[in-house]
Amino acid sequence: MIDTIAALASGRPPAALAIIRISGPAAFAVVRGLAGRLPPPRRLSLCRLCHDGELLDEALVAIFPGPASASGEDLAELHLHGGPAVVSGVLAAVTAHPGVRLAEPGEYTRRAFANGRMDLAQVEGLADLVQAETASQRDQALALAGGALGRLADGWRERCLMVLAEAEAGLDFAEDEADVAERLDEAAREQLTRMADELAGLIADSARAMRIRDGLTIAVTGPPNVGKSSLVNALAMRDVAIVTAIPGTTRDAIEVPIDLGGVAAVLIDTAGLRDTDDPVEAIGIARARMRAAGADLVISVASPDTLGWPGDAGLHLLNKCDLGYPQIPADVLPVSATTGRGLPALRDWLAAWARAITRPGEPALLAHARHRAAFADAEAALRDAADATEAVLRAEALRTAAHAFGRIAGRVGVDDVLDRIFSRFCIGK
Repeated sequence: MIDTIAALASGRPPAALAIIRISGPAAFAVVRGLAGRLPPPRRLSLCRLCHDGELLDEALVAIFPGPASASGEDLAELHLHGGPAVVSGVLAAVTAHPGVRLAEPGEYTRRAFANGRMDLAQVEGLADLVQAETASQRDQALALAGGALGRLADGWRERCLMVLAEAEAGLDFAEDEADVAERLDEAAREQLTRMADELAGLIADSARAMRIRDGLTIAVTGPPNVGKSSLVNALAMRDVAIVTAIPGTTRDAIEVPIDLGGVAAVLIDTAGLRDTDDPVEAIGIARARMRAAGADLVISVASPDTLGWPGDAGLHLLNKCDLGYPQIPADVLPVSATTGRGLPALRDWLAAWARAITRPGEPALLAHARHRAAFADAEAALRDAADATEAVLRAEALRTAAHAFGRIAGRVGVDDVLDRIFSRFCIGK
């Protein structure tokens, strides 16, 4: 028999409100035992919750009969006062009912997937939505959780199956109808090549989707004591990096998440670039060069007494401009991390750069490695189908492509990734 699960679905108490979610065959029996009655479905009803003759709370209770519920099972929600004693008391009373236990991480969503309420791509979108910190991450996650990628994959799968049907129909033509089969073969080749090229374009755009989900990386580089750490602190609007007048204070890379006009980014404060005999500082400098090489943007910082910027930097800054500076090139942005001068212009420049890279508002769905791998496998199979010299080989390649698209929604071949995906969720999800 399937267990009934229960968990706190809201934040940790104390809070103004707390929501306990109960899902499974005994969910309504638990409500009836606590409230003495079963309220009308899909309506919040005020109930007195009691256990062993003791009043636990006056709460709003809602029930959702399965399969038309979030989990696909009978589901109940108890909207309580959010004090620790109330929450612990009600949870203890709920789990005292036979067949009821505390939920494991992601178990509600896993049951929704198992019961056909969500496909696997929607599950991953929901996990992304819970972790989203910026507007662009939220929009991307909402599209994924809303089934956009599943619908896209299903559309591609249907196209494969239609070409597969035509390929198999070509097998039925007799030798005296070889001209018809040849025309079908040529049309299929052209169609499959176009489909593979379209897929290649989607896969090429996956880097943008990944940047939206994981955030852009911005390395702040330059000689010692030009104010890199002060600049990072100013952009982050909090003290995250140690600032001293001693050269070489920063040894290892320090990462700071920031929001650039709704786009997630990570600032990387790096060791000052110079020649040194200190082996520890030399390691830090080597790491600084490595992080700069892999960053989406390199900000090269100089000061009035250390003018000069490497040519491969994406943005040249002159810090400490409040101390006075000579004429500087037009492509160098003067700022002062101490006084704040030039920082609004720097934030505007970074936000515009982030928008240009990620293009918010345009669909960007292939943010997960699993999705990119499935689409890449489908593209390879479509190219194999286009190159096939025999209808039987083409049909087999098309089945492989359709199978790859089926992996997106979790219809085939995803058992090995389920535990990893659902472990990202909190207990109440």
